Formats: sequence, C-alpha cells, structure tokens
Amino acid sequence: MPLRISPTIVAALALGLSAPAVAQEETTWSEIRSGVVGERPLREAEGLVVLEAPKRAEDAAIVPIGVRLSVPEGDSRRITRLTLVIDENPAPVVGTFTFGEGRSSFDLSTRVRVNSYSWVRAIAETSDGALHMTKAYVKAAGGCSAPASKDPAEALANLGQMRFRAFAERGDAQVQLRHPNYSGLQMDQVTRHYTPAWFIESLSVRQGDRPLFSMTGGISISEDPTFRFSYASTGEPVSVEARDTEGRVFRQTFPAGDAS
Repeated sequence: MPLRISPTIVAALALGLSAPAVAQEETTWSEIRSGVVGERPLREAEGLVVLEAPKRAEDAAIVPIGVRLSVPEGDSRRITRLTLVIDENPAPVVGTFTFGEGRSSFDLSTRVRVNSYSWVRAIAETSDGALHMTKAYVKAAGGCSAPASKDPAEALANLGQMRFRAFAERGDAQVQLRHPNYSGLQMDQVTRHYTPAWFIESLSVRQGDRPLFSMTGGISISEDPTFRFSYASTGEPVSVEARDTEGRVFRQTFPAGDAS
C-alpha cells in the first residue's frame, strides 16, 4: 500500500516545519482557542490581515512583529480590534488593540518575547463582528525568561519616560515607553530569585480628542514597549497614557509632528 501523507503535513514541510510541529500547533491552539476567541468562527484573513514576523529571531526577547490591516476598496466594513497571540508563550495573548471609530486600514508593529518555537497569530475583528486570522511560525526560544537588558536601578530611574516620533515621509509614528516589563519568569542573577511580574497592562494613544488606538497587554510585550503605527499629522497634539500592574500611571502630550 502506498504511503499517504496528509495535506497538512505537506504544507508544514513546505514551510520547513516538522510533523511534531504540526501536532504541537493543533494541540496548543485547540487548548487555548476558546480562551482567546470563545466559540466564534475564524475566517481566513485573505489579505485583510498581513502578518510580518521573522522565521528565525535574532533575539527571542525582542522579536519584531508587524501587522498590516486593510479592507478592500469599496468595502464598508471597518477594523475595530486586533489580537496578537503567541501559542507557546506562558500567557499566549500578547495584547488586544482597539481602534477608535474603526479603521479601513492601519499598520501596527511592536516587539515581543517568544518563549519557544511557536505560531504567532494575528486576529482582526471587523465591524460586522467577523474574526479574520492569519499566522506565521517563528523559531525562537527563551524570550520570556531572558534577563532584562538594563540594571534595575537604571530601569527605575527612567521609569515612565516616553518618546514620540513622527515620520511624515512614511506616514507613520512611533511611541516608546521606558518600562522593564518584567515577565515574572526572569531570574535575578545575584539573588537567584525570580523577579515578580511588572508590566504595562494598558496604553492609549490619542490625536487631539480622537483615539488612534488603545492596548490591553501582558507579559509578552518586550522591555521598553515600543509601538509603530499609521499616523497622519492634523496639527493636533498626540497624547499617550499608560498604566502598569502596580497602578502607576504615565501620561505625556507631544506637539504635532514632535520628534523628541
């Protein structure tokens, strides 16, 4: 009898994955799916969501992830929400991003921790309530337990400092917040004790009175959270507000076009 290989395995081999990786995908996602989206159906993204991620990360603690969201021209739907998921991370949901008044298109990128070889998923919700998912496989390990790059005293001294830069030629902007974003899995190399989790749990960016996006995040966002996003200057200031798990609130307003 000829050997029969399932289409799923063939697709995995085409991606450079092994059969165990496919089994891992099916098992892990089936276990966490209901906690992420409940029983709601998931549609193929079909170009509405494009996920950019390295096949192999240079540093598992700062893996660049980019998402491009766009509904077809003439489509009246808007994109209202985006959820990023790393299947194999201890807390799989990286963050949920909500867009003010919905968007027909929006680009967003950040840096994340990847704890072991994993599928990364981007799930967008449109104004009709439908969910659209795409995924990419990232080879990285140890990102959630990697030691912080900065001395704790230095991190505390700079805590909450923000930077905003607008790039008119690219049509985007970047916000960075100084915060250690401890995952709770990092060991202090002196005391040999684990550093308690302490991270930014919410962040919002507004342009004048109009919200651009807000985020509810977890331990998978990298140290010194950084977000690059679609932006067009209207002459109005940009306001950023963040809150961490210790209840500290950080706020700053930047003049339009500021590159501080």
